[in-house]
Amino acid sequence: MSTATAAAAIRRLSPGPTSDPLDDQGLVDAYAVTTDVHLRANFVTSTDGAVAVDGRSAGLSGDADKRVFGILRMLCDALLVGAGTLRQEQYRPLRLDERRRDWRQRQGRPAQPTLVVVSGSLDLDPALPALADAPVRPIVLTTTDAPAYRRTRLAPVADLVVAGEHTVDLAAGLDALRDRGLRQLLCEGGPLLLGTLTAVDAVDELCLTVAPLLAGAGAGRITAGPSGPVRPMRLHQVLAADDGMLLLRYTRPD
Repeated sequence: MSTATAAAAIRRLSPGPTSDPLDDQGLVDAYAVTTDVHLRANFVTSTDGAVAVDGRSAGLSGDADKRVFGILRMLCDALLVGAGTLRQEQYRPLRLDERRRDWRQRQGRPAQPTLVVVSGSLDLDPALPALADAPVRPIVLTTTDAPAYRRTRLAPVADLVVAGEHTVDLAAGLDALRDRGLRQLLCEGGPLLLGTLTAVDAVDELCLTVAPLLAGAGAGRITAGPSGPVRPMRLHQVLAADDGMLLLRYTRPD
């Protein structure tokens, strides 16, 4: 693994503050998961709570956030994303670089994680690079109500897994993924998907990067959808970057 660069120096504030920057192996250790089944969400927000700038989260990101973003992708079995976020954020194929592929293979894992898209209506263009050019065949969680012609269009580029009739039953969908051996899951959004996962109590961890920006009014929060029960979390770790980014890791209290 590479060492930390000056442009993206990250130090731990808690627990056990460090004066030296964390290299990539230090970040791997910082974000290690000890449970066999785990769903982690990763989001970035401004200091005033905005989930996006000009409609995309890229305007909130920075070097440190991108380093952790890459580490979390390397650690997961599958990347879970909503269809709207896939389109809006213009996702590219989920393809790790050679160094990270080698690391995964040394751990006895597949070289690349699997992309999982949540889409009840299957309103997805099969020519999207994230689907058509994926190094591992993607999975789409969908419903029995999804139009047959859209199933036919997507079948050549993705495995369709039915979970629910009118809307995607995420609890059933997650079980189906785990039955396929995809047990360490990373959710990158969007807000509606995070809100739904929270409502069914599926979120084991939230990694939240706070960008040193005031985005002003207009943008939504990192979560959306109907209200549900409050889910308590505990602050597990605090990292800080030289560029002012604060990287928080929250986990279940139990």
